[in-house]
Amino acid sequence: MSNSTINKSAFFAASRETVWSFLTDKGKLATWFYQGEADLVEGQDYSLVEIADDGSVEKKCWGTVQKMDPPSTLVYTFTFAPLGGSLTTVTWTLEEAHGGTRLSLTHEGIDAAAGEAAMGMLMALDAGWDKHIAGMRAAMA
Repeated sequence: MSNSTINKSAFFAASRETVWSFLTDKGKLATWFYQGEADLVEGQDYSLVEIADDGSVEKKCWGTVQKMDPPSTLVYTFTFAPLGGSLTTVTWTLEEAHGGTRLSLTHEGIDAAAGEAAMGMLMALDAGWDKHIAGMRAAMA
């Protein structure tokens, strides 16, 4: 693991299956991240979009689902406009914890994808994941 890997963890008073559904179901993704064009499926490309009040659609992030081991592990490539299509890797791990779930995130490859802009990109993504994980917690409350 490099010094440019983002690691996060959070605890949820919900089963792994419930947390898993918030990571993979297109409608539940919309409650804390962005709307999925479809549910996430192993081996398939995905796109998460934002739908404006006027109905216009903006593609926010996309990639390919590399691995799904429900409800334990989800791995996908991840990019968005500021990375210019360069791919990074996001891994979600779900573990049982005291009647709930410990959710861990690892986001790797940002330095290679962002080049000289790596520190700014790391800071932006680090803050973004904090915001989105807090949003997931609120959506499950």
